[in-house]
Amino acid sequence: SLALLLQKFAGFINSLDESTQESKLRYIQNFKWTDTLQGQVPSAQQDAVFELISMGFNVALWYTKYASRLAGKENITEDEAKEVHRSLKIAAGIFKHLKESHIPKLITPAEKGRDLEARLVEAYIIQCQAEAQEVTIARAIELKHAPGLIAALAYETANFYQKADHALSSLEPAYSAKWRKYLHLKMCFYTAYAYCYHGQTLLASDKCVYAKAEALCKEYGETKGPGPTAKPSGHLFFRKLGNLVKNTLEKCQRENGFIYFQKVPTEAPQLELKANYGLVEPVPFEFPPTSVHWTPETLAAFDLTQRPKDDSAKPKPEEVVKPMKEPDIKPQKDTGCYIS
Repeated sequence: SLALLLQKFAGFINSLDESTQESKLRYIQNFKWTDTLQGQVPSAQQDAVFELISMGFNVALWYTKYASRLAGKENITEDEAKEVHRSLKIAAGIFKHLKESHIPKLITPAEKGRDLEARLVEAYIIQCQAEAQEVTIARAIELKHAPGLIAALAYETANFYQKADHALSSLEPAYSAKWRKYLHLKMCFYTAYAYCYHGQTLLASDKCVYAKAEALCKEYGETKGPGPTAKPSGHLFFRKLGNLVKNTLEKCQRENGFIYFQKVPTEAPQLELKANYGLVEPVPFEFPPTSVHWTPETLAAFDLTQRPKDDSAKPKPEEVVKPMKEPDIKPQKDTGCYIS
């Protein structure tokens, strides 16, 4: 299992006597990993901490892909929706733990635009929370919860996507533009939901963006960059929003024309909504302790003089790692939600 693997690998990093000293094996091997946005030329560090973090990072990515696969089923059940929600929270927890507890320990900081760089990890954390919160919103709509709650959750989700986009704002557009366009789209999409359900709340209390989201769908589809392309404009959830906006608008126009006679504002008012519950928090995560199989005798068996002489810390410029095939975790259909 993963926990067993991590327990055994911890001996390359942690001192056996639990002192502040590190294991003498920490720098014995050069490790290489490719990055989400940087193609197939790998990052490399001669540091076991880099390997541990990279393994954890890819486990978190697996949880996001697993969630996407479940969400892509034709008739997703309530239990499967809960599993999507749980998996995304677990992924967020792993990313958060790596960012706070392990990435700062790297002797060589991650280069700009690499997976372990602080801005990218922060974007992953926030987007996982946002994607999980989408499940909450869909469930709240299905169960016909109060429009005020749905509006507040949608507004908080839009803010999540805005924060994730801000984390990426200083990266090179060549590899961040497509990801950022997706975040813009989702931010606009859930802002539209927030206004629409807030409008229903105002109607219910006797008071009286979608086009922008459509335009962003088109822009996102035409933007080049790493990663698969979702098609949210064709998804049921998006199409439902269009009908909802249309019906709510028509009702507002009828009520206003017969009763209130208020002028339609030229700009949407600023929303001030706060969800009291339903907000997603990452599931706390910790690496397991060092395996009991690590003993002074085990450590002494490693001969540091036998390390390969040509194991340089930097990959060769022409070195390319072929991508792994993932037939078992790809979604069966386009879900409109991509985290990795």
